[in-house]
Amino acid sequence: MDSFFSTIWAILSTFQFKDAIDILAVSMILYYLFKLFRQSRAGQLVKGVVVLLIVYAISALLSLTMVNYILKALFEFSVIIIVVVFQPELRQALERLGRNKTLKNFVSSGSQEPETAVFKAINDVADTCVMFSRSKTGALIAFERDSVLTEIAITGTELNSDTSVELLGNIFFNKAPLHDGACLIRNGKILAAGCILPLTKSLDVNADLGTRHRAAIGLSEESDAVVVVVSEETGVISIAVGGRLIRDLDRTTLHEKLSDLILPGESEKSDLFSTLFKNRKEKK
Repeated sequence: MDSFFSTIWAILSTFQFKDAIDILAVSMILYYLFKLFRQSRAGQLVKGVVVLLIVYAISALLSLTMVNYILKALFEFSVIIIVVVFQPELRQALERLGRNKTLKNFVSSGSQEPETAVFKAINDVADTCVMFSRSKTGALIAFERDSVLTEIAITGTELNSDTSVELLGNIFFNKAPLHDGACLIRNGKILAAGCILPLTKSLDVNADLGTRHRAAIGLSEESDAVVVVVSEETGVISIAVGGRLIRDLDRTTLHEKLSDLILPGESEKSDLFSTLFKNRKEKK
């Protein structure tokens, strides 16, 4: 017991402020990695890795030479395996880090498109979605924010045009060639239409949701885009943001939420969590 306390005292006597920072940094990294893995299918992969580690320990204790050799060789290439297996999750984590507001203040160039163009786009989308809701016309419209969606845009047809109710109506007309894809809006202009979005990988998505809703959630998981969906079956208007789906919106609430999420403002209008919290309170 005396030896134990002596060891503890020796460690504490050499403890410095930089050690506290080191421990805090590692704790934060582990916390965010755990949170990221828990919210995706990577959590199942982590469980598989833990099982392999247990098998490796048992094989070492029981002197299972062949099993121990194979697992040891596997773990020697663990860095490459982790990069390959967890590539989507690592990319998502780095993108979230790049969207961090504190870091963004250091690298921001300060140039912004006129707010009037974005406001007009929000108005046009809100009016169009109400029209689509009444006629039960399916639609998928994504607003680009900080995450650049050029990779998504090149999967569709480039337009680079101003928004209007008439143009959006033509794009999503059920016999138009671009109606099945998504319409991507950047800085208040329609960048491209007929775009293919990634489907969500979440296992918690309602089984009743169709491909449009899954694509909207998928894009909002991989970027900070705000995606508006109109259901072809029910006419329900929804917004996907941050991997969450906000449903049953009318023209007023749709316009308010798009404005809060997209338009810049001093009161942190684009804060995702406050918007989701406000939505939950409205439902209660």
